[in-house]
Amino acid sequence: MLLDEQASKRLFREAGVSVPDGECVEPGSEDGVRPSFPPPWYLKAQVLTGGRGKAGGVLRVDDARALPGRARELFAKDIGGHRPPYLLLEPAVDFVRECYVSFAVSRDRASLVLSVSPRGGVDVERSADVLTQVIPLLAGPAERNMRAAFFHLKVGKEYWPGFRELVLRLFDAVRQNSLLLAEINPLVLTRDGRWLALDGKAEIDDNAAALRPELDRWYDPRHHTPDDVRARDEGMSFVKLGGWVGCMVNGAGLAMATMDLLNLAGLPAANFLDLGGAADSRRLDRALRLLFEGQDVRVVFINLFGGILSCEKVAQALADVLAGNEPGKPLVVRMAGNGASEGRRLLEGLNLHGLTLVEDMTQALAVLEGFGPRDLNPPRIEAGDGRAAQIADLSPVLAAALRGATSGVYARSFDFNAQTRILVQGITGKVAALHTRLMLGYGSRIVAGVTPFKGGLEIEGAPVYDCVREALSHHEIDASIVFVPAAMAADAVLEAAEAGIPWVVCITEGIPQQDMLATLPKLRRLGTRLIGPNTPGIIVPGRTKIGIMPTDPFTPGPVAIFSRSGTLTYEAAARLSAAGMGQALAVGIGGDPLIGLGFADCLAMVADDARVKAVLVLGEIGGRAEEDLADYVSRTAFSKPMAAFIAGRTAPLGRRLGHAGAILEESSGGVAGKMQALSMAGIHLCPNLESIPRVMMGLLAAQRTGNVERARSASFQLHDG
Repeated sequence: MLLDEQASKRLFREAGVSVPDGECVEPGSEDGVRPSFPPPWYLKAQVLTGGRGKAGGVLRVDDARALPGRARELFAKDIGGHRPPYLLLEPAVDFVRECYVSFAVSRDRASLVLSVSPRGGVDVERSADVLTQVIPLLAGPAERNMRAAFFHLKVGKEYWPGFRELVLRLFDAVRQNSLLLAEINPLVLTRDGRWLALDGKAEIDDNAAALRPELDRWYDPRHHTPDDVRARDEGMSFVKLGGWVGCMVNGAGLAMATMDLLNLAGLPAANFLDLGGAADSRRLDRALRLLFEGQDVRVVFINLFGGILSCEKVAQALADVLAGNEPGKPLVVRMAGNGASEGRRLLEGLNLHGLTLVEDMTQALAVLEGFGPRDLNPPRIEAGDGRAAQIADLSPVLAAALRGATSGVYARSFDFNAQTRILVQGITGKVAALHTRLMLGYGSRIVAGVTPFKGGLEIEGAPVYDCVREALSHHEIDASIVFVPAAMAADAVLEAAEAGIPWVVCITEGIPQQDMLATLPKLRRLGTRLIGPNTPGIIVPGRTKIGIMPTDPFTPGPVAIFSRSGTLTYEAAARLSAAGMGQALAVGIGGDPLIGLGFADCLAMVADDARVKAVLVLGEIGGRAEEDLADYVSRTAFSKPMAAFIAGRTAPLGRRLGHAGAILEESSGGVAGKMQALSMAGIHLCPNLESIPRVMMGLLAAQRTGNVERARSASFQLHDG
């Protein structure tokens, strides 16, 4: 939840940070503005996009007579595709120095960082004079951290007490409001010796906001489209794009891959809409209304891969919504996976003229092409594409500070089998009980469960205990799986780790990032290996699974799949299995920004695993997991052939696409950098999902003939097909 300047400074003021006086100017009130402070003034457009100053969104006003006209000028201005819903009027401030200070959650370092610069203003974050320090979240900035920051500003020692107090108050704002970013730029030193936040930016963690209703007061719907507000109210992940094919997909990874496929085929997507795992009639009805009412949408493409979610149930929900009527706009539906054949039969029986069923993506593209003009020059995204800003473009100091793997590389294999003893934390919950039954049905060995204050119960034959240590006093446990609500999930992970359980799989999504910041360092000290959070888990086909993955797509074989997306994992496994290539294991590393094992960690664990002959990596935009993987492969000369597919190649900058971690940021996470890094490391790039079986078959064939080096170095031409 990104706050505009006025809201950010109001939040800072509540924390005790000094900010200028200010008044809001609403549209239509320009002629009646009577500031309570004398001129000169600065009139500022309130938008959530960057580059406001460069776009002329800040104007100086010296005369009250000019104020209405200047205000109307700003209200009419387009800033990054947005018109300001209101303006902020502030008095000019006389200052002697301007600086920069911020606290930010660094995804790449899995820590909080304090950054300062002796100058403020435009693009200061990219300058070479930024000092960045890692700050322990629980302890906060130490005196040495604040002294180092202060001396870096090169101001007189008499200003130290005020600066120290400012940093501590800003840190309090971060902790009290679950902020991912608290930035003051510029921070000015006034002539009377005060530190003043002349401009500010704050971002609240969406996961924390969902758990803390009091934070919702900072959400301002004026900055968002009616469709965005409706989707937020319905709990759907929706991003409006500029095309004409409306997309409805289950699972963020598959949704991103679908968006890319359409955009790169010259059939531009009108939106990104992740239906998620809930597809009842009400939710489907709201989603279809959202798409049908979009003026630019000519046709709606529903692309589903049934995992735990059954395609048959979705088809029934769709039939209920349509109620025998022609859809408001043409519908093209592709179903695969769990319940797909039953779902198709149900929809075929509706006999609706505006509903077209397709077998696969290729057929879907051919059908969709008939509903609109084909773009004769579809966009191409290749390594080095300048549209994706890379961390290498930052200053060397800041780039070095923000880089770093989220976890150390573990040198132990995935030693899971039918004898692996599993504990289920939160076992009495409805979802946990369901997946306990499904895991048992696959042959997984569930020995016990834990739910506080419900000890003595029995779920699916597994005894329930009040705490993990009590369970360990009765059973030997190799791994725990966490189904605990987001507000308590990080604590549950730590409970398992402190009890000495070597593996924890955290299914829970929506965990606040500050909770994970506090948890990950402790896990590293304890030696517990964490998969997730926000993961579908791990499956060793034919042996065991610890998670929520459907079993139908998976067959035993030689390919290891490591993925940031559940639906992409199922899709890829199904395609490999259909082509006769089974899987040695599949691991969902998690879709959150802050996770346990990363791609590089997983790779280290299969380096000497004889079961694994080749590796498939399913990546996404956001973060540096793929770049860290490429670095690991290059440094260690990893010998097994690898291929990778990256979803989100056509993602808009700064918009989260489903997963909390799937966001293309200004400083990292760009597709071009990921593809270039992977290619340079000798990892084959799959341009689309259809190409995965072909690429993997070629790698395995080369591996079987003993020509591993050829398998690693052969070049598959990246294209947009």
